[in-house]
Amino acid sequence: MVPLSFKEIGQRLRDIHLPQVDLVIGIGSGGIVPASMVAFHLKCELIIITLNYRDENNAPRYDEPIVLKGLPENCDLDHVKILLVDDVSVSGKTMNQALKALQAPNIETFAMKGKADYVLFPDIKDCVKWPWK
Repeated sequence: MVPLSFKEIGQRLRDIHLPQVDLVIGIGSGGIVPASMVAFHLKCELIIITLNYRDENNAPRYDEPIVLKGLPENCDLDHVKILLVDDVSVSGKTMNQALKALQAPNIETFAMKGKADYVLFPDIKDCVKWPWK
């Protein structure tokens, strides 16, 4: 397991080139802290949606991720540049389900590790001990 500190994560956030966006959408629960850090770094608004796919032992709980809490009512994403954030995206199932649920025309993805348009730690393949857990 690879331990990471807030200091290391903060430094990577300062070094990575992220797109200018209007809104960060975090995937809860694992993506809440990363999305908060990214929204603060980009100086933009944050919304959290909640999806669930895996249980506490990281085993799939459902056939596909399910949306537990979506966007607030009357949330129009048609002309908003969005960065969708999660902590880890290995299979991509949760990220893809979130993209499908959001149906936003201008959205890119970000993960601390794994597969996304922007990956903060692309070099880490092992499990990570996040400083917030």
